[in-house]
Amino acid sequence: MNVTVIDPGATLGVLGGGQLGAMFATAGRRMGYAIAVWDPDPEAPAHRLADYSFTAPFTDLDARKKFVQLVRAVTYEWENVPADLCEQLEREVPVRPSSRVLRVIQDRIEQKTFLRARGLAVPKFSVLASPEELNREAAPAFPLVCKTATSGYDGKGQWKISRAEDCAAVAQELRRTMRPGSRWILEEWLPFEREVSILVVRGADGATRTYPLVENVHEDGILRQTTVPADVPVTVAEQAATMAREAVVALDGLGVFCVELFLMPGGRLLINEIAPRPHNSGHYTLDACTVSQFEQQVRALCGLPLGEVRLLSSAVMLNLIGDDVLLATTSPAAHDLFREPGAVVHLYGKRVTRPKRKMGHISFLAPTSAEALAKASAFRARLLSTRP
Repeated sequence: MNVTVIDPGATLGVLGGGQLGAMFATAGRRMGYAIAVWDPDPEAPAHRLADYSFTAPFTDLDARKKFVQLVRAVTYEWENVPADLCEQLEREVPVRPSSRVLRVIQDRIEQKTFLRARGLAVPKFSVLASPEELNREAAPAFPLVCKTATSGYDGKGQWKISRAEDCAAVAQELRRTMRPGSRWILEEWLPFEREVSILVVRGADGATRTYPLVENVHEDGILRQTTVPADVPVTVAEQAATMAREAVVALDGLGVFCVELFLMPGGRLLINEIAPRPHNSGHYTLDACTVSQFEQQVRALCGLPLGEVRLLSSAVMLNLIGDDVLLATTSPAAHDLFREPGAVVHLYGKRVTRPKRKMGHISFLAPTSAEALAKASAFRARLLSTRP
């Protein structure tokens, strides 16, 4: 397969300037590339690392023309960037992952329908075209979870329905938040044993690399903690890697993908969602692997050979959410943190602290997962004890 390689010295474009865009920019600049960031928010952290910044709306035609003339290839930091914009850009430069992949993934209904049609296990689901359908589709299988088909993340746009009496309140919330063309997906509420995820990288030549399976803990729908490697049987980890690779190949996706799965009793795995970009649960790769997920994103975008995915250390990644970041950077907790062997602090440079906003993360490295978990748990307890 002939692959066009984009050598260092070229300018790479990224749509979205949050922490993932900033980490991509850091990796790209270290590898010798210039970076153009397009994010309408002038305060987005990646703008401060960019060689070229675009803050116009994504609909601005003049900005699109200047952006595409500047860059040799484009990627994105999250799946809610406009697919139409990616389609327009890829008429002139490579966009990885492609707009076609993005359209499938950014709609939960399209994504799960695609995966199920290709024999990949997903939770049982049905589709709601209007709030009035909720009572009919929900009965009699409770509990359930209702999600917006598009745009939801970090627990936003999701409602648990524990019993029939909950349907009226959820339907009212759907009516309140609906937009023209809104759809929702109704899924079974699963009694899973663990939430796990795995990074798959696919290069322009079709080569794939799979990182170790990790275990995730969520609070209020937001990822709080990731442990690598996941404490599961080897057969489960191998099955997860196989499913994840099959999903990415079926999509014909190029780039970095995170496949989130539910581990059910008996070792059965179901794919929850796929993210077509680096993922919060893969931040451990910055400190615990030879090649991070962000360097792999650069490599895949530029047609370079993919890097190895060797895990150098067990690790726990702990997210700093909301005012966690204030406590973690103030004495005495900050002194304890910087005194801790194997603790690596990453702050995202967001100027405004808000509840449920990811402000940074800490990687705790140790010879074993149990030791890394103990370090993370002790620090989390210290944070909680210093709250007013």
